[in-house]
Amino acid sequence: MNKNIDQRSADNIRALAVAMVEKANSGHPGGPMGGADFMHILYSEFFNYDPSDMTWPFRDRFFMDAGHLSTLMYAQYYLLGNYAKEDVANFRQWGSITPGHPEVDVARGIENTSGPLGQGHTMGVGAAIAAKFLKARFGDWMNHKVYGFISDGGVQEEISQGAGRIAGHLGLNNFIMFFDSNDIQLSTSTDEVTSEDTAKKYEAWGWKVVTIDGHNHDEIRQALNDANNETEKPTLIIGKTIMGKGAVAADGSMFEGYCELHGQPIGHTGADYEKTLLNLGASVESPFDIYDDVSAFYKNLISEKTAQAAKKKATINAWRNENKALADKLDFFLSGKLPELDFESIEHKAGLATRAASSNVLAYLADNVENMIVSSADLSNSDKTDGFLKKSSALQKGDFSGSFLQAGVAELTMSCIANGIALHGGIIPVVATFFVFSDYMKPAIRLSGIQELGVKYVWTHDAFRVGEDGPTHQPVEQEAQIRLLEKLKNHSGKPSFLALRPADSAETSVAWKMALENNATPTGLILSRQGIKDIPAQGQSRYHEALEATKGGYLVKKVDNPDVVLIANGSEVSTLIDAAQILEEKENLKVSIASIISEGVFRQQSKAYQESVIPKNKPLYGLTAGLPVNLEGLVGENGKVFGLEHFGYSAPAKVLDDKFGFTGEKVAKNVLEYINETVSVKQ
Repeated sequence: MNKNIDQRSADNIRALAVAMVEKANSGHPGGPMGGADFMHILYSEFFNYDPSDMTWPFRDRFFMDAGHLSTLMYAQYYLLGNYAKEDVANFRQWGSITPGHPEVDVARGIENTSGPLGQGHTMGVGAAIAAKFLKARFGDWMNHKVYGFISDGGVQEEISQGAGRIAGHLGLNNFIMFFDSNDIQLSTSTDEVTSEDTAKKYEAWGWKVVTIDGHNHDEIRQALNDANNETEKPTLIIGKTIMGKGAVAADGSMFEGYCELHGQPIGHTGADYEKTLLNLGASVESPFDIYDDVSAFYKNLISEKTAQAAKKKATINAWRNENKALADKLDFFLSGKLPELDFESIEHKAGLATRAASSNVLAYLADNVENMIVSSADLSNSDKTDGFLKKSSALQKGDFSGSFLQAGVAELTMSCIANGIALHGGIIPVVATFFVFSDYMKPAIRLSGIQELGVKYVWTHDAFRVGEDGPTHQPVEQEAQIRLLEKLKNHSGKPSFLALRPADSAETSVAWKMALENNATPTGLILSRQGIKDIPAQGQSRYHEALEATKGGYLVKKVDNPDVVLIANGSEVSTLIDAAQILEEKENLKVSIASIISEGVFRQQSKAYQESVIPKNKPLYGLTAGLPVNLEGLVGENGKVFGLEHFGYSAPAKVLDDKFGFTGEKVAKNVLEYINETVSVKQ
């Protein structure tokens, strides 16, 4: 222990954070100045990783919640050799690898994309669950820790309740979180918005809580020692810190603890930029330099960390040699590959709701995919994820041998946890709730897309046919919102989301196949509450025909030179089949029907294939239980979409079908009117 070098290192982090924000003329310097002491002690004395192998699966992980404190991370990792001087000097600039809020970059130590407060630490809880899950299967040697860093704002975000409750309930003693408690927010002091006792709140959730001076290195050290030795509970370290620690005014007086230091360069506040750099021991001419003594200390530290990791790897290799079958299984889990799966073998009774068909698939997956965690927001017997649960058991404190997370009523928390599980690696996360409650999940869905995570979202009760529960539970606009993400590209240039609404049981099996094979982006399965008539097979195998859905869309009914092509997805496809029968028998029309499970995937096919399914020179009619915009891009300006343009009502599903015009007879009448209008326009 060298108190001088510890202080110098923390001050170097402070100076770098100040310089980054000042040069960018944008950012948040005050918080990083307060958190620098904790970061230095954590990374120099406690954090276990391999500097020569940053993606080592068995490393400790650090999840930043307060993404606006990105300079704290960049400065720390710069000292550790993960960034170059020009990287930190180009903070927040085009093309730099130091964006304003951290974005996943495991090779440089960034484990998660953070920004919206509350989600970062919740993803950390997910990573801790993943680590516990794997430890239960492969041994106590898998004892890496997950550290979180949260601010006053993150503690206030409602999601902190869900994360705190679940982490405490599950006894995640491998999760250690530092609360940078400086009593200052962006626009106010915390006493203007809250008077709660944060320590008692977390203790009530089952956490170990300790309050320390966040600038006292001995207290930080003791708190981290105790947290690492804790065997029953997650730990919250409340570090009382000072916003803008080390800031100096032009007259040389200290200028610390002010709200204005939070979200702007300190040169725009009552502090003086140059005087502050000098106070912290930095060079005004070269503010991005690492101090000589700090540089020497960290070079030695990197060598020590590499040597420690080598010892750990030797222990793991000894385990591997003694447990070859388990080691092979672990490698397979971490590879992200799937076992051989036979979706065709999954049996479905006739006329199932697609949520029930999904339950059959989940039961099959429970027997065949060992590294899957399924979670439900207190709806497992209704969203039918209990098909998986019946073959497994719920995760619980002291026993992570199961594979099902009962999240309780906490859709956003559950989804963020799934993102954390995916970020940890080795496990496939699945989360489920009613489709209308996807509204509660949107922030996490968005971060799934940005981070390119293969989370599987299962949404049931997909339309107004929820029935008697009424408009609050009947999704109308949700499909349009989700499908927008199929049109939004991620940074890899691919659609940021895969949305699948299968038309029957066979398509549900195929949808699950697509979801599992899509490990680079999140997937949503949109499933019905009510039973659906199976699509008639054109040949010997309905499943083989449904495999065409992997192209995003295909013809479930095909005729030569059709008079009209009907287009839908989900349960409306069976309604179109009823309508087509009426049009053919009573009106002598030739009708083709397209099932478009995913417009996003369909648009990736060749123009020739798209034209073969939806010919532009034919009348095109779309039917959707959601907003008409769901299908307007497919039918074009000359086509017609019949959809729902109002909230639902409380009544039995069949009554609503009739009242809203979603019966075979009423759709057939509507199609005929459209065709007659089209003919009259041409004449």
